[in-house]
Amino acid sequence: MAPDFASTTQDGEPLTLADLKGGRTILYFYPKDNTSGCTLEAKSLRDGKQQLADMGFRIVGVSPDSEKSHRNFCQKHELNFTLLADTDRSVCEAFGVWVEKSMYGRKYMGVARTTFVLDAEGRIERIFDKVDTKNHYQQIIKAYENK
Repeated sequence: MAPDFASTTQDGEPLTLADLKGGRTILYFYPKDNTSGCTLEAKSLRDGKQQLADMGFRIVGVSPDSEKSHRNFCQKHELNFTLLADTDRSVCEAFGVWVEKSMYGRKYMGVARTTFVLDAEGRIERIFDKVDTKNHYQQIIKAYENK
């Protein structure tokens, strides 16, 4: 089972694991709004949303950014799916993606870019930990076509 969580969307609406049950969900974790890799990943999922919806998936993105930051990110890039404002990092921690990272020899805590596919019961069906940011929706479709 996926860990239970409660958070708020970019519009300030509450969202929990129970709210996602009944349909399959692409729950993707990314480090920061409006950074190059995160923008590429979001745009890929935006562009593939209809194809993914035809396969029965809804998309929910998660990062530690605020609701306001998420709203701006959605408007700027015409994102057509839900983003969770995990400002206390509780959802990231529950899914084990809040980890120590290293850049230029400096260690810091951050989000490990990871996508979890949840089934209609809320169980983790698949994990993508090597995300192709530019082609993420095709990466997901390919994984399910080869199933």
